[in-house]
Amino acid sequence: MAEKPAPLTGKALIQKVKELSHLTKRETAKECGYYTLTKDNQPRINLSGFYDALLEAKGITLEPELGKDGRGREPTYRVSVHKNGQIVIGSTYTQEMGLQSGDEFEIKLGYKHIHLKQLDGVSMEEED
Repeated sequence: MAEKPAPLTGKALIQKVKELSHLTKRETAKECGYYTLTKDNQPRINLSGFYDALLEAKGITLEPELGKDGRGREPTYRVSVHKNGQIVIGSTYTQEMGLQSGDEFEIKLGYKHIHLKQLDGVSMEEED
């Protein structure tokens, strides 16, 4: 299977959107590269990323000016439980902690709180 090309941006994105004016917005976003493939190889369209790139290509920005530390939006330290029961910790926090894909944590439940303890490459059985 060929590798998915990078999503279009700038003038190339605007031109492609004009060429695909006969397609739906989801089809257009996919054709411009704004999708990922699920585990069962089904496309998941990223309309938000597509719209953001399109606005940026047209010189419009909806994001506030850079935060006081120069890194963009400031984290809010608030999350919500999703409909599927999951809580997502955004990349702002994982980057700030220097976490990498595959890093493991021990979860301890308390009364009205969850404590995450990063494991330093030691399995939980070895700690006991």
